[in-house]
Amino acid sequence: MMKEIPWKTYLFYVLSAEAVGALSGWLTRTGTKIFSTTVEKPPLTPPPAVFPIVWGILFALMGIGGAMVSLAPGTWRRRVALGLYWIQLGFNFLWSILFFNLQSYLLSFCWLAALWGLIVWMTLTFYEIRTTAAWLQVPYLLWVLFAGYLNYGVWRLNP
Repeated sequence: MMKEIPWKTYLFYVLSAEAVGALSGWLTRTGTKIFSTTVEKPPLTPPPAVFPIVWGILFALMGIGGAMVSLAPGTWRRRVALGLYWIQLGFNFLWSILFFNLQSYLLSFCWLAALWGLIVWMTLTFYEIRTTAAWLQVPYLLWVLFAGYLNYGVWRLNP
């Protein structure tokens, strides 16, 4: 007999992560338009259409990993991992507001560095619980590292 997949848990985590991204995008839509037309950007900056596609994929992977960890046996380590999951999601949400709406490029760069540290910590904690859940976070880690390069470049080019 096949094991039943707990779709409701996966759906909750993926939709929650995607909702955070969608709300952040909606709240920063005006700031993003201003940014795309008036701010000098560093080399290797992708076209604006790339960002929602990449973030949509990353939020889905994040949600799948979160669901996998939430379905693991309940331990203090699982509670820590899920706490880190929700905290980093909140940091991710607030970064867009700092960067696009407030145009606080140095603060948003520092915020992004803290977010990256949280993602590393979360990923390592996920690894102790469900290895696959941790590996699903690697593209997110790499993208946020790239976002750090872009954020730093914007800060240096637009004092």
